Amino acid sequence: MSTAEATRISTRSRGYERWLLFLLVLIYASSMTDRILVAIVGPVLKREMGLSDFQLGLLSGLAFSIFYATLGIPIGRLAERYNRKLMISVSIVAWSLMTMLCGTAGSFASMMVYRLGVGIGEAGSTPTSHSLLSDQFPPSKRATVYGIYALGPAVGVFIGAFGGGTIAHLYGWRMAFYAFGFPGIILGLIAYFTLREPKRGNFDSIESKHVPALKEVLAAFVREKPFWQMSLGIVTTSISIYGTFMFQSIYMGRTFGLNMQQAGLTLAIVNGVGAFVGGLIGGYGSDWMAKRDRRWYGWIPAVGSLLGIPFTIISFTSMNFAVSTVAMFLMATSLNVWNGPSFSVIHSRLEPRMRATASALVFLLMNLVGQGLGPAWVGWMSDRFASNIFTGSGDYAAACKAPIADAVAASCHVAGTQGLRYAMIAPIIMVAIATWSFFAAARSIGRSK
Repeated sequence: MSTAEATRISTRSRGYERWLLFLLVLIYASSMTDRILVAIVGPVLKREMGLSDFQLGLLSGLAFSIFYATLGIPIGRLAERYNRKLMISVSIVAWSLMTMLCGTAGSFASMMVYRLGVGIGEAGSTPTSHSLLSDQFPPSKRATVYGIYALGPAVGVFIGAFGGGTIAHLYGWRMAFYAFGFPGIILGLIAYFTLREPKRGNFDSIESKHVPALKEVLAAFVREKPFWQMSLGIVTTSISIYGTFMFQSIYMGRTFGLNMQQAGLTLAIVNGVGAFVGGLIGGYGSDWMAKRDRRWYGWIPAVGSLLGIPFTIISFTSMNFAVSTVAMFLMATSLNVWNGPSFSVIHSRLEPRMRATASALVFLLMNLVGQGLGPAWVGWMSDRFASNIFTGSGDYAAACKAPIADAVAASCHVAGTQGLRYAMIAPIIMVAIATWSFFAAARSIGRSK
Protein backbone atom coordinates (compact mmCIF):
# COMPACT_ATOMS: atom_id res chain seq x y z
CA MET A 1 0.00 0.00 0.00
CA SER A 2 1.41 3.40 -1.00
CA THR A 3 1.87 6.29 1.45
CA ALA A 4 -0.83 8.30 -0.32
CA GLU A 5 -3.24 5.40 -0.08
CA ALA A 6 -2.51 4.79 3.61
CA THR A 7 -2.95 8.43 4.61
CA ARG A 8 -6.25 8.87 2.78
CA ILE A 9 -7.97 5.55 3.31
CA SER A 10 -9.31 6.57 6.73
CA THR A 11 -11.10 9.61 5.24
CA ARG A 12 -13.17 7.58 2.78
CA SER A 13 -16.95 7.72 3.13
CA ARG A 14 -18.14 4.14 2.78
CA GLY A 15 -21.78 5.18 2.38
CA TYR A 16 -21.02 7.57 -0.46
CA GLU A 17 -18.68 5.06 -2.13
CA ARG A 18 -21.50 2.50 -2.20
CA TRP A 19 -23.91 5.07 -3.61
CA LEU A 20 -21.42 6.24 -6.25
CA LEU A 21 -20.74 2.70 -7.42
CA PHE A 22 -24.43 1.76 -7.33
CA LEU A 23 -25.47 4.81 -9.35
CA LEU A 24 -22.70 4.41 -11.93
CA VAL A 25 -23.66 0.75 -12.35
CA LEU A 26 -27.28 1.83 -12.97
CA ILE A 27 -26.14 4.41 -15.51
CA TYR A 28 -23.96 1.84 -17.26
CA ALA A 29 -26.93 -0.57 -17.22
CA SER A 30 -29.15 2.10 -18.77
CA SER A 31 -26.69 2.55 -21.62
CA MET A 32 -26.68 -1.19 -22.29
CA THR A 33 -30.48 -1.47 -22.35
CA ASP A 34 -30.48 1.16 -25.10
CA ARG A 35 -27.89 -0.82 -27.08
CA ILE A 36 -29.53 -4.22 -26.75
CA LEU A 37 -33.01 -3.15 -27.85
CA VAL A 38 -32.02 -3.19 -31.52
CA ALA A 39 -30.88 -6.80 -31.13
CA ILE A 40 -34.08 -7.82 -29.32
CA VAL A 41 -36.47 -6.22 -31.83
CA GLY A 42 -34.21 -7.15 -34.76
CA PRO A 43 -36.62 -9.76 -36.23
CA VAL A 44 -39.43 -7.19 -36.40
CA LEU A 45 -37.18 -4.47 -37.85
CA LYS A 46 -35.94 -6.94 -40.46
CA ARG A 47 -39.50 -7.78 -41.47
CA GLU A 48 -40.99 -4.26 -41.38
CA MET A 49 -38.06 -2.46 -43.01
CA GLY A 50 -36.89 -5.29 -45.29
CA LEU A 51 -33.39 -5.38 -43.80
CA SER A 52 -30.57 -7.86 -44.43
CA ASP A 53 -28.54 -9.40 -41.60
CA PHE A 54 -25.69 -7.09 -42.59
CA GLN A 55 -27.93 -4.02 -42.14
CA LEU A 56 -29.05 -5.31 -38.75
CA GLY A 57 -25.40 -5.70 -37.86
CA LEU A 58 -24.76 -2.09 -38.84
CA LEU A 59 -27.65 -0.82 -36.71
CA SER A 60 -26.59 -2.78 -33.63
CA GLY A 61 -22.88 -2.14 -34.14
CA LEU A 62 -21.25 0.46 -36.36
CA ALA A 63 -24.16 2.97 -36.34
CA PHE A 64 -23.79 3.24 -32.58
CA SER A 65 -20.09 2.77 -32.10
CA ILE A 66 -18.56 5.01 -34.76
CA PHE A 67 -19.18 8.21 -32.77
CA TYR A 68 -19.30 6.50 -29.38
CA ALA A 69 -15.74 5.31 -29.95
CA THR A 70 -14.18 8.24 -31.79
CA LEU A 71 -15.61 10.93 -29.50
CA GLY A 72 -14.45 9.05 -26.42
CA ILE A 73 -10.89 10.40 -26.60
CA PRO A 74 -11.74 14.13 -26.93
CA ILE A 75 -14.37 13.74 -24.20
CA GLY A 76 -11.82 11.85 -22.11
CA ARG A 77 -9.44 14.77 -22.53
CA LEU A 78 -12.16 17.10 -21.27
CA ALA A 79 -12.72 14.80 -18.30
CA GLU A 80 -9.08 15.30 -17.28
CA ARG A 81 -9.79 19.01 -16.92
CA TYR A 82 -13.44 19.68 -16.14
CA ASN A 83 -16.28 18.62 -13.85
CA ARG A 84 -16.90 14.93 -14.41
CA LYS A 85 -20.30 14.61 -12.73
CA LEU A 86 -21.70 17.28 -15.07
CA MET A 87 -20.33 15.44 -18.10
CA ILE A 88 -21.90 12.16 -16.98
CA SER A 89 -25.26 13.83 -16.30
CA VAL A 90 -25.42 15.55 -19.68
CA SER A 91 -24.36 12.39 -21.48
CA ILE A 92 -27.09 10.17 -20.05
CA VAL A 93 -29.85 12.69 -20.76
CA ALA A 94 -28.61 13.08 -24.34
CA TRP A 95 -28.46 9.36 -25.17
CA SER A 96 -31.82 8.72 -23.47
CA LEU A 97 -33.52 11.31 -25.67
CA MET A 98 -31.98 9.76 -28.78
CA THR A 99 -33.14 6.31 -27.66
CA MET A 100 -36.70 7.60 -27.48
CA LEU A 101 -36.33 9.01 -30.98
CA CYS A 102 -35.41 5.53 -32.22
CA GLY A 103 -39.03 4.63 -31.53
CA THR A 104 -40.12 7.09 -34.23
CA ALA A 105 -37.87 5.64 -36.98
CA GLY A 106 -39.62 4.61 -40.18
CA SER A 107 -36.69 3.42 -42.27
CA PHE A 108 -33.18 2.05 -42.13
CA ALA A 109 -31.78 5.56 -42.78
CA SER A 110 -33.68 7.27 -39.96
CA MET A 111 -32.88 4.49 -37.48
CA MET A 112 -29.22 4.76 -38.50
CA VAL A 113 -29.21 8.49 -37.73
CA TYR A 114 -30.80 8.01 -34.31
CA ARG A 115 -28.38 5.22 -33.42
CA LEU A 116 -25.52 7.55 -34.32
CA GLY A 117 -27.05 10.03 -31.85
CA VAL A 118 -27.20 7.42 -29.09
CA GLY A 119 -23.50 6.74 -29.65
CA ILE A 120 -22.64 10.44 -29.40
CA GLY A 121 -24.50 10.69 -26.09
CA GLU A 122 -22.95 7.58 -24.54
CA ALA A 123 -19.39 8.62 -25.47
CA GLY A 124 -19.12 10.82 -22.38
CA SER A 125 -20.09 8.27 -19.75
CA THR A 126 -17.73 5.31 -19.34
CA PRO A 127 -14.25 6.96 -19.56
CA THR A 128 -15.45 9.71 -17.21
CA SER A 129 -16.86 7.14 -14.77
CA HIS A 130 -13.57 5.23 -14.81
CA SER A 131 -11.74 8.43 -13.90
CA LEU A 132 -14.13 9.10 -11.00
CA LEU A 133 -13.74 5.58 -9.63
CA SER A 134 -9.93 5.76 -9.78
CA ASP A 135 -9.97 8.85 -7.58
CA GLN A 136 -12.52 7.43 -5.16
CA PHE A 137 -11.02 3.98 -4.50
CA PRO A 138 -7.44 2.86 -3.64
CA PRO A 139 -5.39 0.76 -6.11
CA SER A 140 -5.75 -2.40 -4.01
CA LYS A 141 -9.54 -2.32 -4.55
CA ARG A 142 -9.73 -1.17 -8.16
CA ALA A 143 -10.02 -4.54 -9.89
CA THR A 144 -12.96 -5.35 -7.63
CA VAL A 145 -14.49 -1.91 -8.21
CA TYR A 146 -14.07 -2.09 -11.98
CA GLY A 147 -15.46 -5.62 -11.88
CA ILE A 148 -18.56 -4.40 -10.03
CA TYR A 149 -18.88 -1.42 -12.37
CA ALA A 150 -18.65 -3.83 -15.30
CA LEU A 151 -21.77 -5.56 -13.95
CA GLY A 152 -23.72 -2.62 -15.38
CA PRO A 153 -23.91 -4.14 -18.87
CA ALA A 154 -24.97 -7.48 -17.35
CA VAL A 155 -27.79 -5.78 -15.44
CA GLY A 156 -28.67 -3.80 -18.57
CA VAL A 157 -28.73 -6.93 -20.69
CA PHE A 158 -31.06 -8.65 -18.21
CA ILE A 159 -33.45 -5.71 -18.00
CA GLY A 160 -33.25 -4.85 -21.69
CA ALA A 161 -33.63 -8.41 -22.95
CA PHE A 162 -36.45 -9.43 -20.62
CA GLY A 163 -38.24 -6.09 -20.31
CA GLY A 164 -37.60 -5.01 -23.88
CA GLY A 165 -38.68 -8.34 -25.30
CA THR A 166 -41.86 -8.34 -23.21
CA ILE A 167 -42.82 -4.74 -24.00
CA ALA A 168 -42.08 -5.18 -27.70
CA HIS A 169 -44.11 -8.40 -27.82
CA LEU A 170 -47.12 -6.92 -26.02
CA TYR A 171 -47.12 -3.26 -27.11
CA GLY A 172 -44.84 -3.06 -30.16
CA TRP A 173 -41.16 -2.32 -30.71
CA ARG A 174 -41.62 1.45 -30.72
CA MET A 175 -43.00 1.46 -27.18
CA ALA A 176 -39.92 -0.47 -26.01
CA PHE A 177 -37.65 2.42 -27.07
CA TYR A 178 -39.90 4.98 -25.36
CA ALA A 179 -40.08 2.93 -22.16
CA PHE A 180 -36.32 2.47 -21.86
CA GLY A 181 -35.30 5.96 -22.91
CA PHE A 182 -37.29 7.93 -20.32
CA PRO A 183 -35.72 6.49 -17.10
CA GLY A 184 -32.30 7.63 -18.30
CA ILE A 185 -33.41 11.26 -18.05
CA ILE A 186 -34.29 10.70 -14.38
CA LEU A 187 -30.92 9.03 -13.75
CA GLY A 188 -29.16 12.02 -15.31
CA LEU A 189 -30.82 14.40 -12.87
CA ILE A 190 -30.06 12.16 -9.90
CA ALA A 191 -26.40 11.97 -10.94
CA TYR A 192 -26.11 15.74 -11.21
CA PHE A 193 -27.57 16.42 -7.77
CA THR A 194 -25.94 13.59 -5.78
CA LEU A 195 -22.48 12.86 -7.20
CA ARG A 196 -19.34 14.65 -5.98
CA GLU A 197 -16.17 15.65 -7.77
CA PRO A 198 -13.25 13.94 -5.93
CA LYS A 199 -9.69 15.20 -5.76
CA ARG A 200 -7.53 14.09 -8.70
CA GLY A 201 -4.99 11.43 -7.78
CA ASN A 202 -6.61 10.94 -4.38
CA PHE A 203 -4.82 7.64 -3.75
CA ASP A 204 -1.69 8.16 -5.83
CA SER A 205 1.77 9.35 -4.86
CA ILE A 206 1.85 11.52 -8.01
CA GLU A 207 -0.33 14.57 -7.47
CA SER A 208 -0.17 17.12 -10.26
CA LYS A 209 -2.53 19.57 -11.92
CA HIS A 210 -0.63 19.12 -15.16
CA VAL A 211 -2.65 17.32 -17.81
CA PRO A 212 -0.28 15.18 -19.93
CA ALA A 213 -0.51 15.66 -23.68
CA LEU A 214 -2.25 13.01 -25.72
CA LYS A 215 1.09 11.94 -27.20
CA GLU A 216 2.33 11.17 -23.68
CA VAL A 217 -0.62 8.84 -23.10
CA LEU A 218 -0.01 7.17 -26.46
CA ALA A 219 3.68 6.82 -25.62
CA ALA A 220 2.75 5.10 -22.35
CA PHE A 221 0.45 2.80 -24.31
CA VAL A 222 3.34 1.71 -26.54
CA ARG A 223 5.95 1.63 -23.78
CA GLU A 224 4.01 -0.47 -21.27
CA LYS A 225 3.63 -3.98 -22.68
CA PRO A 226 0.82 -5.03 -20.29
CA PHE A 227 -1.15 -1.96 -21.47
CA TRP A 228 -1.31 -2.89 -25.15
CA GLN A 229 -1.40 -6.63 -24.52
CA MET A 230 -4.44 -6.32 -22.26
CA SER A 231 -5.99 -3.90 -24.77
CA LEU A 232 -5.51 -6.38 -27.62
CA GLY A 233 -7.22 -9.04 -25.52
CA ILE A 234 -10.10 -6.68 -24.77
CA VAL A 235 -10.59 -5.75 -28.44
CA THR A 236 -10.49 -9.28 -29.83
CA THR A 237 -12.78 -10.60 -27.08
CA SER A 238 -15.19 -7.75 -27.80
CA ILE A 239 -15.42 -8.71 -31.48
CA SER A 240 -16.66 -12.14 -30.42
CA ILE A 241 -18.91 -10.92 -27.60
CA TYR A 242 -20.69 -8.20 -29.58
CA GLY A 243 -20.69 -10.12 -32.83
CA THR A 244 -22.53 -13.11 -31.38
CA PHE A 245 -24.53 -11.27 -28.73
CA MET A 246 -26.27 -8.91 -31.13
CA PHE A 247 -27.59 -11.85 -33.17
CA GLN A 248 -28.52 -14.28 -30.40
CA SER A 249 -32.15 -13.19 -30.28
CA ILE A 250 -32.46 -13.72 -34.04
CA TYR A 251 -30.62 -17.04 -33.78
CA MET A 252 -33.02 -18.23 -31.06
CA GLY A 253 -35.97 -17.33 -33.24
CA ARG A 254 -34.66 -19.03 -36.36
CA THR A 255 -33.30 -22.17 -34.67
CA PHE A 256 -35.77 -22.83 -31.84
CA GLY A 257 -38.82 -20.81 -32.94
CA LEU A 258 -38.82 -18.40 -29.97
CA ASN A 259 -40.78 -15.13 -30.18
CA MET A 260 -39.37 -11.81 -28.91
CA GLN A 261 -40.65 -12.28 -25.37
CA GLN A 262 -39.32 -15.84 -25.11
CA ALA A 263 -35.98 -14.94 -26.67
CA GLY A 264 -35.70 -11.89 -24.42
CA LEU A 265 -36.28 -13.94 -21.26
CA THR A 266 -33.77 -16.57 -22.38
CA LEU A 267 -31.09 -14.02 -23.19
CA ALA A 268 -31.74 -12.10 -19.96
CA ILE A 269 -30.81 -15.21 -18.01
CA VAL A 270 -28.08 -16.48 -20.33
CA ASN A 271 -26.23 -13.22 -20.99
CA GLY A 272 -27.39 -11.01 -18.12
CA VAL A 273 -26.73 -13.47 -15.30
CA GLY A 274 -23.76 -15.04 -17.11
CA ALA A 275 -21.99 -11.70 -17.58
CA PHE A 276 -22.84 -10.76 -13.97
CA VAL A 277 -21.19 -13.92 -12.63
CA GLY A 278 -18.20 -13.46 -14.95
CA GLY A 279 -17.69 -9.89 -13.80
CA LEU A 280 -17.70 -10.92 -10.14
CA ILE A 281 -15.25 -13.76 -10.76
CA GLY A 282 -12.91 -11.49 -12.71
CA GLY A 283 -13.01 -8.58 -10.25
CA TYR A 284 -12.97 -10.28 -6.85
CA GLY A 285 -11.01 -13.29 -8.06
CA SER A 286 -8.15 -11.33 -9.57
CA ASP A 287 -7.76 -8.97 -6.58
CA TRP A 288 -7.74 -11.97 -4.23
CA MET A 289 -5.32 -14.07 -6.27
CA ALA A 290 -3.08 -11.08 -7.07
CA LYS A 291 -2.18 -10.80 -3.38
CA ARG A 292 -0.10 -13.94 -4.01
CA ASP A 293 0.98 -13.23 -7.59
CA ARG A 294 0.09 -10.17 -9.68
CA ARG A 295 0.20 -12.28 -12.85
CA TRP A 296 -3.31 -13.48 -11.99
CA TYR A 297 -4.54 -10.15 -13.40
CA GLY A 298 -3.61 -11.62 -16.79
CA TRP A 299 -4.13 -15.32 -16.10
CA ILE A 300 -7.80 -15.05 -15.10
CA PRO A 301 -8.89 -13.30 -18.37
CA ALA A 302 -6.70 -15.75 -20.33
CA VAL A 303 -8.30 -18.83 -18.79
CA GLY A 304 -11.76 -17.31 -19.28
CA SER A 305 -11.08 -16.73 -22.98
CA LEU A 306 -9.68 -20.23 -23.42
CA LEU A 307 -12.80 -21.79 -21.88
CA GLY A 308 -14.98 -19.57 -24.05
CA ILE A 309 -13.87 -21.35 -27.25
CA PRO A 310 -15.51 -24.77 -26.64
CA PHE A 311 -18.55 -23.16 -25.02
CA THR A 312 -19.10 -21.03 -28.15
CA ILE A 313 -18.85 -24.03 -30.44
CA ILE A 314 -21.38 -26.03 -28.36
CA SER A 315 -23.72 -23.03 -28.11
CA PHE A 316 -24.23 -22.76 -31.85
CA THR A 317 -23.90 -26.37 -32.99
CA SER A 318 -26.22 -28.10 -30.55
CA MET A 319 -29.81 -28.54 -31.75
CA ASN A 320 -30.95 -29.25 -28.18
CA PHE A 321 -32.39 -26.08 -26.62
CA ALA A 322 -31.29 -26.92 -23.06
CA VAL A 323 -27.73 -27.82 -24.06
CA SER A 324 -27.44 -24.71 -26.25
CA THR A 325 -28.66 -22.30 -23.56
CA VAL A 326 -26.45 -23.80 -20.82
CA ALA A 327 -23.44 -23.51 -23.14
CA MET A 328 -24.38 -19.89 -23.91
CA PHE A 329 -24.52 -19.14 -20.19
CA LEU A 330 -21.05 -20.60 -19.67
CA MET A 331 -19.81 -18.73 -22.75
CA ALA A 332 -21.14 -15.42 -21.37
CA THR A 333 -19.56 -16.11 -17.97
CA SER A 334 -16.12 -17.07 -19.27
CA LEU A 335 -15.89 -14.25 -21.83
CA ASN A 336 -16.76 -11.54 -19.27
CA VAL A 337 -14.07 -12.06 -16.60
CA TRP A 338 -11.60 -9.67 -18.27
CA ASN A 339 -13.06 -6.26 -17.38
CA GLY A 340 -11.99 -5.75 -13.77
CA PRO A 341 -8.43 -7.11 -14.00
CA SER A 342 -7.77 -5.49 -17.38
CA PHE A 343 -8.58 -1.93 -16.37
CA SER A 344 -6.90 -2.40 -13.00
CA VAL A 345 -3.64 -3.22 -14.81
CA ILE A 346 -4.04 -0.34 -17.26
CA HIS A 347 -4.81 2.30 -14.62
CA SER A 348 -2.14 1.13 -12.19
CA ARG A 349 0.54 2.07 -14.74
CA LEU A 350 -0.69 5.58 -15.51
CA GLU A 351 -0.72 8.99 -13.86
CA PRO A 352 -4.11 10.11 -12.46
CA ARG A 353 -4.73 12.65 -15.23
CA MET A 354 -4.05 10.06 -17.92
CA ARG A 355 -6.74 7.60 -16.86
CA ALA A 356 -9.85 9.03 -18.48
CA THR A 357 -7.94 9.36 -21.76
CA ALA A 358 -6.51 5.85 -21.42
CA SER A 359 -9.97 4.39 -20.81
CA ALA A 360 -11.28 6.34 -23.79
CA LEU A 361 -8.44 4.97 -25.92
CA VAL A 362 -9.21 1.39 -24.92
CA PHE A 363 -12.93 1.96 -25.47
CA LEU A 364 -12.17 3.49 -28.86
CA LEU A 365 -10.53 0.24 -29.92
CA MET A 366 -13.03 -1.95 -28.10
CA ASN A 367 -16.14 -0.29 -29.49
CA LEU A 368 -15.03 0.83 -32.93
CA VAL A 369 -13.48 -2.54 -33.73
CA GLY A 370 -15.37 -4.85 -31.34
CA GLN A 371 -18.88 -3.46 -31.28
CA GLY A 372 -18.59 -1.56 -34.54
CA LEU A 373 -17.26 -4.32 -36.74
CA GLY A 374 -18.22 -7.45 -34.76
CA PRO A 375 -21.99 -7.44 -35.48
CA ALA A 376 -21.48 -6.16 -39.06
CA TRP A 377 -18.93 -8.93 -39.68
CA VAL A 378 -21.22 -11.64 -38.32
CA GLY A 379 -24.16 -10.22 -40.29
CA TRP A 380 -22.12 -10.08 -43.49
CA MET A 381 -20.89 -13.65 -43.02
CA SER A 382 -24.44 -14.80 -42.29
CA ASP A 383 -25.67 -13.33 -45.60
CA ARG A 384 -22.74 -14.87 -47.49
CA PHE A 385 -23.15 -18.33 -45.96
CA ALA A 386 -26.92 -18.20 -46.51
CA SER A 387 -26.44 -17.26 -50.19
CA ASN A 388 -24.25 -20.33 -50.70
CA ILE A 389 -26.65 -22.64 -48.84
CA PHE A 390 -29.84 -21.34 -50.49
CA THR A 391 -31.39 -24.01 -52.75
CA GLY A 392 -34.26 -21.98 -54.16
CA SER A 393 -34.32 -20.35 -57.56
CA GLY A 394 -32.70 -16.98 -58.05
CA ASP A 395 -30.61 -14.88 -55.67
CA TYR A 396 -30.99 -15.41 -51.90
CA ALA A 397 -31.06 -11.70 -51.04
CA ALA A 398 -33.76 -10.93 -53.60
CA ALA A 399 -35.86 -14.07 -53.10
CA CYS A 400 -35.81 -13.94 -49.30
CA LYS A 401 -36.39 -10.24 -48.77
CA ALA A 402 -39.65 -9.56 -46.90
CA PRO A 403 -42.36 -10.26 -47.83
CA ILE A 404 -41.26 -13.81 -48.70
CA ALA A 405 -43.27 -15.87 -51.16
CA ASP A 406 -44.65 -19.10 -49.66
CA ALA A 407 -42.97 -21.21 -52.35
CA VAL A 408 -39.48 -20.24 -51.22
CA ALA A 409 -40.11 -19.61 -47.50
CA ALA A 410 -38.76 -23.02 -46.42
CA SER A 411 -35.59 -22.64 -48.47
CA CYS A 412 -35.06 -19.13 -47.10
CA HIS A 413 -35.52 -20.32 -43.52
CA VAL A 414 -33.03 -23.17 -43.85
CA ALA A 415 -30.43 -20.96 -45.55
CA GLY A 416 -30.88 -18.13 -43.05
CA THR A 417 -30.67 -20.43 -40.04
CA GLN A 418 -27.63 -22.39 -41.22
CA GLY A 419 -25.85 -19.30 -42.48
CA LEU A 420 -26.26 -17.53 -39.14
CA ARG A 421 -25.08 -20.62 -37.24
CA TYR A 422 -21.79 -20.74 -39.14
CA ALA A 423 -21.36 -16.97 -38.76
CA MET A 424 -21.82 -17.17 -34.97
CA ILE A 425 -19.05 -19.77 -34.63
CA ALA A 426 -16.45 -17.90 -36.72
CA PRO A 427 -15.52 -15.30 -34.02
CA ILE A 428 -13.75 -17.97 -31.94
CA ILE A 429 -10.72 -17.00 -34.03
CA MET A 430 -10.75 -13.69 -32.18
CA VAL A 431 -11.11 -15.43 -28.81
CA ALA A 432 -8.03 -17.52 -29.55
CA ILE A 433 -6.04 -14.33 -30.18
CA ALA A 434 -7.38 -12.86 -26.92
CA THR A 435 -6.25 -15.95 -25.01
CA TRP A 436 -2.68 -15.54 -26.28
CA SER A 437 -2.72 -11.80 -25.55
CA PHE A 438 -3.87 -12.15 -21.93
CA PHE A 439 -1.28 -14.87 -21.25
CA ALA A 440 1.38 -12.57 -22.77
CA ALA A 441 0.21 -9.73 -20.51
CA ALA A 442 0.55 -11.98 -17.46
CA ARG A 443 4.13 -12.77 -18.47
CA SER A 444 4.92 -9.05 -18.87
CA ILE A 445 3.36 -8.24 -15.50
CA GLY A 446 5.60 -10.85 -13.91
CA ARG A 447 8.72 -9.41 -15.52
CA SER A 448 7.89 -5.83 -14.45
CA LYS A 449 7.47 -6.59 -10.75
